Amino acid sequence: MSKNIFRISPGFEDIMPDEYKELVESGPFGKDLGVSELGTYKELLEEHPLCAGCGLALSLRLILASLPNPEDTVIVGSTGCSALAFPQVALHNIHSLFGNQNAVASGLKRALKLRYPDKVKDVVVIAGDGATADIGLDMVMQSWFRSESITTIMLDNEAYANTGGQESGMTQQGTVLNMAPKGKNFPKISLPEIAREAGCSYVASISPAQPKRLEKMVRRAILTAREVGPSYVQIFSPCPTNYKFKPQETVSRIKQHQKEGHYQTKEYINTAAQEYLASIEEGKKDE
Repeated sequence: MSKNIFRISPGFEDIMPDEYKELVESGPFGKDLGVSELGTYKELLEEHPLCAGCGLALSLRLILASLPNPEDTVIVGSTGCSALAFPQVALHNIHSLFGNQNAVASGLKRALKLRYPDKVKDVVVIAGDGATADIGLDMVMQSWFRSESITTIMLDNEAYANTGGQESGMTQQGTVLNMAPKGKNFPKISLPEIAREAGCSYVASISPAQPKRLEKMVRRAILTAREVGPSYVQIFSPCPTNYKFKPQETVSRIKQHQKEGHYQTKEYINTAAQEYLASIEEGKKDE
């Protein structure tokens, strides 16, 4: 995308909103900014309607700060809490029907490749555990089977948080929720392992308690999808509203879950992706 597309046309400076002018002047487009620079530039997500302490909101902020090429990135979302935040995101994004986000993203990526054959256009799916691991699992896995060149990021809050707190496939076994009073009867779905076996070239699980590592994994996933094959990142994003903990306890709760082994940081990279990422990362070191 030409950077001119978001610059203000002469004569319109006085009528454009201050937020837009600030985004043009100090936003991340074309500047290779990341998580380390948060707070020094106009972010792609600032105000949002999500609950205080929402792990999903924190994760989304870090994801957007980690995009290697935000000006040429399209986000495909789905129904869920994250859909409430996307209208506040200063980035091209599409709201799909519940569960079909990977089908929409697949078609979009193919269309962009035909329309812009000589340009990099990243298509990134960002959706919750219901849209990814439950209702949308069929279309998610089919996109992996077909080796679609897209990145899928699951915001894993271990519940259907937007509709009252039902258990999801990602809920831990035995967990009692508002609409799961007897506790969940079966274990949490091992989606990273499923993604690996379904053909993803890069797979990772991480949390916003490790922002720099999250940034590295998101960037690796998107770069892998460009040239090697589909990628998947799972981000633990606990929900204080349905899990009934204080908003300020989100990060400490994540660390406690990791310490107890309920959520583990993982990374799987196949041989082709390892070689491709090594060539890029070595090149960055030499700069």
